[in-house]
Amino acid sequence: MPVEQEALDAVALSRDEYETLVARLGREPNAVELGMFGSLWSEHCGYKNSRPLLRRLPSAGERVLTRAGEENAGAIDIGGGWAAVMKIESHNHPSAIEPYQGAATGVGGIVRDIVAMGAWPVALLDSLRFGPLDEANNRYLLEGVVGGIGGYGNCLGIPTVGGEVAFDRSYGGNPLVNAMCVGVVRADGIVSATAGGAGNVLLLAGADTGRDGIHGASGLASRTDPEARFGEMRPAVQVGNPFLEKLLMEACHELCSERRDWIAGLQDLGAAGLTSAVLECCARSGAGAVLDLDRVPRREAGMTPYEVMLSESQERMLIVARRERAADVAALFARWEAPCVAIGEVTVGGEVVLREGGVEVARVPVALAVDAPAYVREGRRGPDAVARAQANPGAFPDLPPEAAAEALATLLARPNLASKREVFRQYDHQVLAGTVVPPGGDAAVVRVPGANAGLALATDGNGRYCALDARNGGAIAVAEAARNVVCTGARPLAVTDCLNFGAPENPEVYASLADAIDGIAAACEAFGVPVVSGNVSLYNESGGEPVAPTPVIGMLGLLEDASARLGAAFTRAGADVWLLGGTVAQPAGTLAGSEYLEAAHGAVLGTPVVDLAAEARLHELTLAANDAGLLLSAHDCADGGLAVALAECCLLGETGFAGEAAVEGRLDAALFGEAQGRIVVSAPPDAGERLTALAADVGVPLTRLGLTVDEPVLRFGPIDADLAVLRAAWESGLGL
Repeated sequence: MPVEQEALDAVALSRDEYETLVARLGREPNAVELGMFGSLWSEHCGYKNSRPLLRRLPSAGERVLTRAGEENAGAIDIGGGWAAVMKIESHNHPSAIEPYQGAATGVGGIVRDIVAMGAWPVALLDSLRFGPLDEANNRYLLEGVVGGIGGYGNCLGIPTVGGEVAFDRSYGGNPLVNAMCVGVVRADGIVSATAGGAGNVLLLAGADTGRDGIHGASGLASRTDPEARFGEMRPAVQVGNPFLEKLLMEACHELCSERRDWIAGLQDLGAAGLTSAVLECCARSGAGAVLDLDRVPRREAGMTPYEVMLSESQERMLIVARRERAADVAALFARWEAPCVAIGEVTVGGEVVLREGGVEVARVPVALAVDAPAYVREGRRGPDAVARAQANPGAFPDLPPEAAAEALATLLARPNLASKREVFRQYDHQVLAGTVVPPGGDAAVVRVPGANAGLALATDGNGRYCALDARNGGAIAVAEAARNVVCTGARPLAVTDCLNFGAPENPEVYASLADAIDGIAAACEAFGVPVVSGNVSLYNESGGEPVAPTPVIGMLGLLEDASARLGAAFTRAGADVWLLGGTVAQPAGTLAGSEYLEAAHGAVLGTPVVDLAAEARLHELTLAANDAGLLLSAHDCADGGLAVALAECCLLGETGFAGEAAVEGRLDAALFGEAQGRIVVSAPPDAGERLTALAADVGVPLTRLGLTVDEPVLRFGPIDADLAVLRAAWESGLGL
């Protein structure tokens, strides 16, 4: 009897996909099997529309210790026998439905990905997007998401050290909540998510299995418009218990660091729950498994095999133990008060067989289940998008000099540029005592435990840029993340990316996805930084419209000596201030997609551009200057332009600035144009000659802007502003 369309809709399978499944399986799947295939063939698990595009990204390098997409996270050799493990993931739709739990369980899930690699988490970052704060629901979402991140991460004892918060009307009703976690592990102690050989025992550790999260992968993460499906999808949002997760972390750490020979593999239970955890482990080993579902601890009576296999209840790990050590593993977890029971064993034959009450209830070929269909679509830019990109920002009137100071204060009060202290003060960023550069600057820096080295971490992305030109926008996201890391004195090593887009069946969305990936690939190649892990989140829409195309880049850099880190703040009066990588005067085109253009003229238009070769030279100059001891501070010049960057340096360091460089040409572009490839640095007065020589050697332009002063003022061109006035604007933008 043909399966009803309603059943296919429940697991997000098309009729064509179902017919393909039947043909390849050689029979009709039963209800349990259909649910399992639907989850594994979902966009969230199977990457149906993005997998062919992701192959364009560079993923190899001499420091890369894992293959992209084949483990829970990417691992990078950071020297001294240590590896850094990193990944970023989305929890967008769950956060739209239940912002606190959606964000909290997003943190929990990304932490388990790092723990599953045998690593100890040392830092969390979050990249958030919301609609305008003058709408009550967007403020509710912001407050709930921030509360969930802080509530869960603080309980785990992992510092939340960085990230970003941005606002745009396209995110109203469908916020973007991307969580990044970084851990450290001995390079020879990395654990794989594999089933190993036949006879190994599958143990399920952590929380009991409930009905929360069912259809999370195939429903929430793989379909459109969470607002329109609020009531239907609310039960699919997982509920977190950070205190149990903490116990799991500790148990897994002891197991992996002290009893590594007891296990063959470790895998967290995230999207699609037991289904993905078991089948993906088996797929990596060419193995099968037999599961006795009666052994799975349940928190609710009457759960069916379908519900048990698709539940996304949080705080669960799958441990693949060697048969002779299974009891020892269970005892270790019991000592940490984390329940751990054997639910099955690894077999030969390449099938996962489920039994309940002694009766077989499903038989799933592993190779078929993890081989989701792949789609290559035709993308095209829409005429409106093309027209906006081709529009000339210079058609608007220039900024009158007498309005410059007020324009700066207005920009500093805009939520995208305002201080995010009201957000990150809710996060514990000093726990573990390893944070040496806290949130609020360009990138955070955390010390590698037991070593002098530091890891610099940043997330970046700009949906406005990508809406105008997705390829350049993707490249700029990488460039800015790298610049932020470089501004701490660290060399960029690796990228993890989270690609947030609308429905790929929309040709304009698909075009932007493909173009953004090409831009990311070009920038990563130019900077020599591989993409070692990541996540794709599609079907982000609200009111029938997609969110702005938003690729978010998580960047990791390495400081050989964490004590040599730089901050963004001006640190003392009497220092020379230089602009590395550009001049003050800028063409009107640098206003493309800028905060100023939207604030002053209500327009988002033009084509943002980036010179990747010039960016790479800028990185080398900044790192060389810091290594030579020539710099006191460094700050990326990005959103808001040069005047905003100078104001931030002053406000962060409570130090004034007196400009001496001429501000010529078009005033709005010189002050607020968002030309890429520029860094504002301060240096001792006697460093100027050597800094100039270094810049000439590398081929990077530099301009002396002025000097820092004791007075609480910012004077630059026509701007003569009291820092107290600027601070009041800067600290009022979010109003939390």
